[in-house]
Amino acid sequence: MAKNDLIGGALWEKYSDKVSKRMNNPKYMGEISEEEASAKGAKLVVADFGADSCGDAVRLYWMVDPATDKILDAKYKSFGCGTAIASSDVTAELCIGKTVDEAVKITNLDVEFALRDTPDTPAVPPQKMHCSVMAYDVIKKAASIYKNVDMSVFEDEEIVCECARVSLSTIKEVIKLNDLKTVEEITQYTKAGAFCKSCIKPGGHEERKFYLEDILRDTRAEMERERLNSGPDDKAFGELTLIQKHKKVEQVIEESILPILNADGGSVEVVDMKEVDDYTDVYIRYKGACAGCASSRTGTYEVISDTLRKKADASIRVHIL
Repeated sequence: MAKNDLIGGALWEKYSDKVSKRMNNPKYMGEISEEEASAKGAKLVVADFGADSCGDAVRLYWMVDPATDKILDAKYKSFGCGTAIASSDVTAELCIGKTVDEAVKITNLDVEFALRDTPDTPAVPPQKMHCSVMAYDVIKKAASIYKNVDMSVFEDEEIVCECARVSLSTIKEVIKLNDLKTVEEITQYTKAGAFCKSCIKPGGHEERKFYLEDILRDTRAEMERERLNSGPDDKAFGELTLIQKHKKVEQVIEESILPILNADGGSVEVVDMKEVDDYTDVYIRYKGACAGCASSRTGTYEVISDTLRKKADASIRVHIL
């Protein structure tokens, strides 16, 4: 089924090709049985989370190695729209290979970013951004079940909107990534402020620590200071924001790596980036001829790693998804 058949009208233009592909051909939809987990000496975790705001729900399955806490496999069932299916599919994929502690650091922004065709173009229209928010909670629910603790243990984020479960860091990152200028745009992208509205400004039925109006004002001011101070080319890699680092890595890949891979019908994309201790972890996915090439984890991998370390920064570690 074509993307325009799924969505219809001009709206389909606002969805990335990755979202369309995940809607039509999800990779990780399904179940993991107790028998399958036991056969690999793993523990089965089944976590449910539903979004009251839209009626969508997701059930996440993890197969976890109890000796290492590593997630060996992940699948899901999604009860919702096509965007929820696409988001859930990427959520499951991002979990595989990570430890439980690493997985709880995955946010809805990571999920949405992984669905983008290009780093600067949102994967979905703003009114569907909330579909990725479920990932933020269902992963923590799964981790809490595995560790037999309350979900609040993993809440190291300040929640601004309790109705939509949107954190302060998520709102700030969405403002920066999409150059948002109004509270209405924040609500469109995240659903924060769409329901009880207490988080928009003081005077609602419930007092909040942070309000969207203040966050927007302060974040826009921070963006302006960053713009005036210097651009990415004027700073050391370690002084850049994660967004600026991502752009630097993309620039190196486009200028120095893609021409080599494209010559043989291959390509590579950056799926995610994380700052871990003193390192910048870059997660890549091969495309085209590179996807099935025997050297993708040897010679090609070394070329990509060496190029990024030399032309971007020595702190970069490359991981293949």
